[in-house]
Amino acid sequence: MPALPQDVLIVEDDPIIALDLEDTVLGLGAATVRTAGHVATALDMIAARAPDFALLDVGLVHENSFAIAERLTTLNIPFAFVTGYGSGKVPAVFADRPRLPKPFSTEALLVVLRRIGARDPKDSGGFGPLTNPPLFDPLG
Repeated sequence: MPALPQDVLIVEDDPIIALDLEDTVLGLGAATVRTAGHVATALDMIAARAPDFALLDVGLVHENSFAIAERLTTLNIPFAFVTGYGSGKVPAVFADRPRLPKPFSTEALLVVLRRIGARDPKDSGGFGPLTNPPLFDPLG
């Protein structure tokens, strides 16, 4: 079984969702989880210490997380979008990135984290040769 990312950054503007997601990720085996509710805070956290993986809520208060996604892509850090929006809200440049629709199951999150743990570190942060990004059924 692949190792899970050990340092996870969660970008979520709803504090209750952020705390719940933090507890879930820690419960699945991550050693460190950091949370940010704003783009500037997340970018500062990435500059201070790059995470192994990030979960990005697309719609933040008065902003979106695409600047964070761009920075993570530049640094070759894998990430997944966590969103209640459909795929049309995610720019085409990020079409290969996984999306977890809100609400999602712990099992769906675990699949994403395991896929990250199994990836080749030289990979560009995506999910290898997949032609379609993983979109997980929240009830599955």
